[in-house]
Amino acid sequence: MYNAKDLKKGLKIEIDGTPYVVLTFEFSKPGKGKSYYKCKLKNMLTGAQFDKTFRATDKFEKPELKEEIMEYLYSDNEGYHFMNQSTYEQETISNDNIGEQKNFLKENIMCNVLFYKNAPISIDMPNFVELKVVETDPWVQGDTATKDTKPATLETGLTVQVPPFIEENEIVKIDTRTGNYSERVKGD
Repeated sequence: MYNAKDLKKGLKIEIDGTPYVVLTFEFSKPGKGKSYYKCKLKNMLTGAQFDKTFRATDKFEKPELKEEIMEYLYSDNEGYHFMNQSTYEQETISNDNIGEQKNFLKENIMCNVLFYKNAPISIDMPNFVELKVVETDPWVQGDTATKDTKPATLETGLTVQVPPFIEENEIVKIDTRTGNYSERVKGD
């Protein structure tokens, strides 16, 4: 059980049977009256965000969450399928719960899967993933003087800006936190 004084950014709490994560937190003690805690919360099941104010006496349940490292297998109309490496059990996460992280998923990548009451609700990608460039304009000597980057489509369908020297079929490292190009991966 958490008290309002325990609130901080990143804390996961349960209100009325729904898990939330605290995105922002502000404590206020006016000259007159009681202190309060103003937070921006994100519903971990739907992704909806809203502001909420709590009194110092408010209490919250600790949500029943656990994380497991799982391997991404494939996607279909049902959602995204992951496999536990130790038990070989498979779990499916809906398209809505995967969201924009689908842009970084390729077969056999390992992810942290977050479970709420034994049901998978979201994934946490590694900070960097390596993806193959499937389409980009060819590099012409001297292009660097006119443009710093060019668009490249990656194997997952994501389009990112890359330096002009990146060619098709090269592997690039992408930062999953920003969705930006990080560096070219050297071949073996």
